[in-house]
Amino acid sequence: MADPKSAVRNPHLKIVFVGHVDHGKSTLIGRILRDTNSLPEGKLDQVERACAAEGMEFEWAFLLDALLEEQKQNITIDTTQIPFRTPGREYVIIDAPGHKEFLKNMITGAASADSAVLVIAANEGVLEQSRRHAYLLSLFGIQQFCVVVNKMDLVDFSEARFREIEREYRKFLGMLGLEPRLFIPVSARLGENIVNRSEKMAWHKGGTVLQAFDQLIPLAPPTQLPLRFCVQDIYKFDERRIIAGRVETGTLKPGDELVFSPANKTSVVNSIERWKANDNSLAIAGDSIGITLREQIFVERGYVGSHQKDAPIETNRFHADLFWIARQPAQLTHLYSARLATQEMKCQIASIEQVIDSASLERTSSNAQQLTRNEVGRVVIYTRAPVVLDNHDRVPNLGRFVLVDNGTIVAGGIVHGGVYTDRATVKSKNIFWSEGKITARARAAQHGHRGAVVWLTGLSGAGKSTIAQALERELFQRAMHPYVLDGDNIRHGLNSNLGFAPQDRVENIRRVSEVAKLMADAGNVVITAFISPYRLDRQRARAIALEGNAEFIEVFVDAPLHVCEERDPKNLYKKARAGEIREFTGIDAPYEAPADPEIVVHTDRQSVTESVATILEQLLPRLRAEPPMKH
Repeated sequence: MADPKSAVRNPHLKIVFVGHVDHGKSTLIGRILRDTNSLPEGKLDQVERACAAEGMEFEWAFLLDALLEEQKQNITIDTTQIPFRTPGREYVIIDAPGHKEFLKNMITGAASADSAVLVIAANEGVLEQSRRHAYLLSLFGIQQFCVVVNKMDLVDFSEARFREIEREYRKFLGMLGLEPRLFIPVSARLGENIVNRSEKMAWHKGGTVLQAFDQLIPLAPPTQLPLRFCVQDIYKFDERRIIAGRVETGTLKPGDELVFSPANKTSVVNSIERWKANDNSLAIAGDSIGITLREQIFVERGYVGSHQKDAPIETNRFHADLFWIARQPAQLTHLYSARLATQEMKCQIASIEQVIDSASLERTSSNAQQLTRNEVGRVVIYTRAPVVLDNHDRVPNLGRFVLVDNGTIVAGGIVHGGVYTDRATVKSKNIFWSEGKITARARAAQHGHRGAVVWLTGLSGAGKSTIAQALERELFQRAMHPYVLDGDNIRHGLNSNLGFAPQDRVENIRRVSEVAKLMADAGNVVITAFISPYRLDRQRARAIALEGNAEFIEVFVDAPLHVCEERDPKNLYKKARAGEIREFTGIDAPYEAPADPEIVVHTDRQSVTESVATILEQLLPRLRAEPPMKH
């Protein structure tokens, strides 16, 4: 069996070239290809003859343009990839013509590069695009790069000008936590400091561009990260059902038990299938493979296979840093498509918590209403169906995504702050989920609304039960199918054997979450009224609801402790203060307020009617939305 720690199936080092459209990036690439003898035979002569026929002076950038046009005719890809080699190594150049396309293509593909080259023209210096490109490198985690100061011939090969640019750019890079490997003064047009040291810039004691490349280190496949197998398609051959996809991270072998999200169904890998390959004992990060399962379960494109111990996050609401590239500003009410790995689902930007100018790094106040071009927003995104993802700092491959509007990429982002839940619960191997014949869409069509879980949380005395009952009445009067799961009522029966110790509280919420999921699966709008003091428990409740493809809306019934204690409808605070009740939330047990609930009502200054109106305003559009397909 291959050793996943040392397995490197792709020896090429991938370098993304970035720079302002007029700073000579294409000229630099054209010169590198020529000086390393990496051009197709006859290509240089062909371009020179074409220039002569047009009466144009030959430029090295024309070589790259010719190659790009050739690739465009042969295949449609997100990022142009051009191979070249030095005596020491093979490389792949990742490039896009022009800064606008670069932003889009880096977000979609170049974030997987091993390293980068930032190109700055000596005569123009550090421009806004230079800063934005560096910000993108930091956003997507590319730490290995060098800076090429091009067009040194236009400043008479001045060391002073080079040092000035180096000082300015190093200062900005330091603010982003980036440390370049090397600053290199070059003239790509004249070939100075590309392959051989320049006599015109003898003051430069560092290496040439190609020497700097050979010092870069290829990224090892991320085999030590948790397994993420992203399903691309399903094929049937010889009565076999082959699940095709790519191992983004981790390793996979026959006999592994996988859990597929978002369905949360498990099966054991029976075999690994490859096209014309002999070794099917192990698949590692970067491998595109097919697998067969011992027990046939429904899996489709967009599902993510993982080991149960290190499963990804499944949610319909997540935090992200979003880089906006479209001319039209981001709108909170607009419906976009989110693409993450092989998943695609409709989404909205729920809130913009902070805005950062990617060139100046200036930050604006929170709660902005829009995000404009080249700004970075710290946002909360709400999806119409469950999405499977990771925090970018844990599994980058499933921690980055793009937003699409009418087929055009408008933004790229990275995920952060997500809460992982343990799915490794012990279940009998003989228990299987029974799929009903009536789909969620059919129930929604008959009821006129989706099934959902509306989770009210807050301190005792905040008004949860009162609001829940009033909300139930309002929904019922609209011919909907609501039902309140009240904390006290549940403890009278289903959870009568549970106390109020922390472990009992956890189990109380788990049982309620499972019941709510079943009722929402039946098409009901389930309204829960529980203190549910722990964020992790509420996150588990969300995950359980999403497992059943139900909408989950967290409502924070917010009232200060002193207000709740003044109300004290059941004299519980009084008893807790007297020591008659132990581990009472707010007194000697903690309450963890929601970090980003879908809805907040302030019952210390809103009446019951006003609170319900606030909830209905945001709830009704979600209940009337078409439910996702359920299998």
